[in-house]
Amino acid sequence: MSDAPITAASVRQDLLAEQADLDAIVAPLEPAKWELMTPSPGWSIRDQIGHLAYFDRAAAAAIVDVERFRAMRDDLVGHLADPEGADAATLAEARAMSSVDLLEHWRAGRRELADAAATLADDTRIEWYGPSMGSKSFLTARLMEAWAHGQDIADAIGVERPATDRLRHIAQLGYITRSWTYVNRGLEVPEGEVRVELTAPSGTTWIWGPDDAGSTVRGSALEFCLVTSQRRNVADTDLEVRGDAARDWLEKAQLFAGPPSDPPSPRR
Repeated sequence: MSDAPITAASVRQDLLAEQADLDAIVAPLEPAKWELMTPSPGWSIRDQIGHLAYFDRAAAAAIVDVERFRAMRDDLVGHLADPEGADAATLAEARAMSSVDLLEHWRAGRRELADAAATLADDTRIEWYGPSMGSKSFLTARLMEAWAHGQDIADAIGVERPATDRLRHIAQLGYITRSWTYVNRGLEVPEGEVRVELTAPSGTTWIWGPDDAGSTVRGSALEFCLVTSQRRNVADTDLEVRGDAARDWLEKAQLFAGPPSDPPSPRR
């Protein structure tokens, strides 16, 4: 990423690149590897790709066919009374496919989303499962999903992915969802600001928050993204966390929507 203004078109290009990188990881896998379990409880690699395929298609519909999207949303909401209903609604199709067919199914959904996203203006708002979202935030959420679920897959097969400056989108999302982490848990947001200073994969520095914040987080942008997406426990990183507000936040941080969830237990 450069210092050029972020637009819906630029986020779309970064989303396509993130998806392509994940495709390069899963495409060579033999069928048996698609059944490997990932760090997400109960989810295999097949399920991770099935999840992305379902919501990429839902996202495409939300942009270009709102009535179709509303039907998908209503169907999903109707399954939520069952503890396993969401998986039944979103993963059943993927679980019935061969790995070859699922890979093509995901690619087709990505093409649908790419074509739909190409029509977006920067000020477009899109219906989704919660409040409507601006186009840049909407596509950033899809990029975050591709990256985060891709991390689960990479962990399952033991590969290390090269970090890219596309992480800036995810790091910013991690920062701006600090309040959401607490609201989603029914908690008061602690008083005080937190300043976040991160080293990008390219070596540049990304900063959010005021100079005089009482708490700070400094370190690797990759590690910050892994913590706020709940792919790593903050105790397993080298992030420099100073101040009670910063420490409490990163022990709970959740940048994604959905019910409150906890980070993984420390590994070290």
